[in-house]
Amino acid sequence: MTSATAATGRVRTAVHTPSLTAGTVVATALAVLVAQVGLAIPAVLNGLFQEDLHTTSSQLTWISDAFLVPVALLELTFGVLGDIFGRRRLLIGGSFLMVIGETLSVLTPGVGASNSASIGVLWTGQALTGIGAAVLFPTTLAMVAAGTHTVRSRARGIAIWAAALSSGGFVSPLLGGLVTKISWGSDETATWRWAFVAVGLLALISTAVAFAAQNSSSPEGRSLDWPGQITIAVSLFALLFSVIQGATSGWSDPWVVAGWIVAVVFFVAFIAAERRAEAPLLRLSLFRSRAFSVNSIVTLVGMFAFLGTAYSTSIRLSAIQGFSPLRTAVAFVLLQGFALVLMPVTAKVIHSYNPRYALGGGFLLMAAGDLWLAAVPVSGMSLGAVIAPLALVGIGFAFALSSVTAVAVNTVPGEFHGMAAGTTSQLRDFGFTLGPAVIGAIALSKAASEIQSKLAGNSGLQSALEKFNSSAPPPAVGAVNSGPLGANAVLGNPLKDTAFAALGHAYSLGYVVCGIAALVAAVLAAFALGGTAHRPLISEESLDE
Repeated sequence: MTSATAATGRVRTAVHTPSLTAGTVVATALAVLVAQVGLAIPAVLNGLFQEDLHTTSSQLTWISDAFLVPVALLELTFGVLGDIFGRRRLLIGGSFLMVIGETLSVLTPGVGASNSASIGVLWTGQALTGIGAAVLFPTTLAMVAAGTHTVRSRARGIAIWAAALSSGGFVSPLLGGLVTKISWGSDETATWRWAFVAVGLLALISTAVAFAAQNSSSPEGRSLDWPGQITIAVSLFALLFSVIQGATSGWSDPWVVAGWIVAVVFFVAFIAAERRAEAPLLRLSLFRSRAFSVNSIVTLVGMFAFLGTAYSTSIRLSAIQGFSPLRTAVAFVLLQGFALVLMPVTAKVIHSYNPRYALGGGFLLMAAGDLWLAAVPVSGMSLGAVIAPLALVGIGFAFALSSVTAVAVNTVPGEFHGMAAGTTSQLRDFGFTLGPAVIGAIALSKAASEIQSKLAGNSGLQSALEKFNSSAPPPAVGAVNSGPLGANAVLGNPLKDTAFAALGHAYSLGYVVCGIAALVAAVLAAFALGGTAHRPLISEESLDE
């Protein structure tokens, strides 16, 4: 009996399902790429949103979070639905829902419409797109797991899936950079809509290709666990609301405090509901497996570290140093492009060795890159100074992303692949959501404190200081250089040198925090994950037992 089988208390029977077809590989890779592009593209366009829609700081933050929150809340639920109703249906439906959401976003009223009406339409469009992505992330991973029956084939399938996911992360800044470059010589009001048109067309292609995918399902022992779905959704939403809103409203704000309380109460209610359910949304017994439990923690902490790094890099290059969007996009190619380039290597490594080696080593490289970035002075206005440390982070992420996914699906029985995929995707994207929110809050608090201490007693600069403090939060990952903390805004006011230095120090601290988080993930992976030393966590034979 495998450790995963022992953890669930179930005897695993032989299940022979068809191998992963070429159509399924293409359909799942394209779908997860499109979902990741859709996730990242709003943040790339924040500056244009501000200029066109005259958004407040909070409204701007929630444009991206309107997408991210449904993703973080619903992935586990859609893992269940795919198991019950068939994953190809969800693949088609999720892709088409992204088409609808992006179309609605394109139709956002512009000049002449009220701010609330425009923002409301855009929020709704991005929320629908986010729901579509929440379908695609766990469904595509579960389809890959269901169609692979040896360690070699699964390692290859997961490496392709991870490379497609990561590729979406650098396609978005490139797309946003090209759109912004065009906007400098044309009508800026329309340009950000063309980015959504492009994502919608990609989603439409993904919808058509999804019909070529092979269906799979695991309905045995699965049902719609309404108490579990409702309690975990309320808990996670309250937690995300408090983390995101606390950066702008203050951590002692009554609504923020209430959010923390609601999150805890409903999480306890979720645990109670899952313990009593006959067919729970998440089998808590899975966490009796040390590998699954530790991997879940590593996923959350490690993905927080990665997107916190991406956030700090975006703010440093675009909003502080004033690099163009296309030059800033180079950083994201380095951060996420290696997953595609190194795909054959990562597939071989997670097949031939215990995945904890690649996982621990990947996060160790990320930690080294982050601490190196923290030591690079922001006054050095050269992109070349950060290329090497960004490449370290990117190479580390390539190994970590594939390995964390491999451990998740290889440590549970086949009938729980949908559950494992949903859990892993939800933890990954929850970490992604926390990264910018937490790092942004820490960095802005430090910057404001440093400016306050340096300018204490200088009444001539108090008005400029108040303007700086009211601009939080800054543009999210990939934002163009025209946001509230854009270099032109900061360097053109009386706070010029002080604000520049304070922001540089603040986001260097952000790199340190991310580096520590990545180091924690590396240590957990290397010493707490378990498994044998010289072979994968689960053998080829046990996959088909």
